[in-house]
Amino acid sequence: MTRIDLPRPTTWVTLTGFMGVGKTRIGRELAQELMLHFVDLDRYIERQTGLSVADIFRYIGEAAFREMEAEAVRELVQRDHLVLSLGGGTYTNPENRRLLLERGPVVALWASPETIHSRVLRKPGQRPLLSEGDALEKIRRLLAEREAVYREAHLHASTEGRPAREVVRELIEKLWELEASGREPS
Repeated sequence: MTRIDLPRPTTWVTLTGFMGVGKTRIGRELAQELMLHFVDLDRYIERQTGLSVADIFRYIGEAAFREMEAEAVRELVQRDHLVLSLGGGTYTNPENRRLLLERGPVVALWASPETIHSRVLRKPGQRPLLSEGDALEKIRRLLAEREAVYREAHLHASTEGRPAREVVRELIEKLWELEASGREPS
């Protein structure tokens, strides 16, 4: 098949960040703008296993889920023309992080704990890590634990109070700047 090169800053992008920051929504729109395929890692695992992420956590456990994530990342980094939206904990695995940073630009999305809390409350039962105890306190604690890891991403954008379209435009500009700088993403 003939390869068609389109003017775009990259053919691979990973979106990371805490749950509820907008990775899926922004990932879909970014993929559409860049004319790339979109994969939400959690949905990919659900299709591969036939189980929801919540059921995997409930019946098999978090450790098994994290191994499934790592296997899926190893698979997906072999593909081309992709925007990959990670689960909130995927990037905390050092091997996942290494593979993704080497593969192409990694973008961390950010929002305040309060905004994340209000967004995740819209989908009760789908966030196994928040199923027990004070959800807002758990969000604050986990976000603080993961912040340094998310900071390792190549690019960063806030989704706080912003429409997805605006964030996507900012990311495309930043991706073009990264490409023009000639710097390797990793």
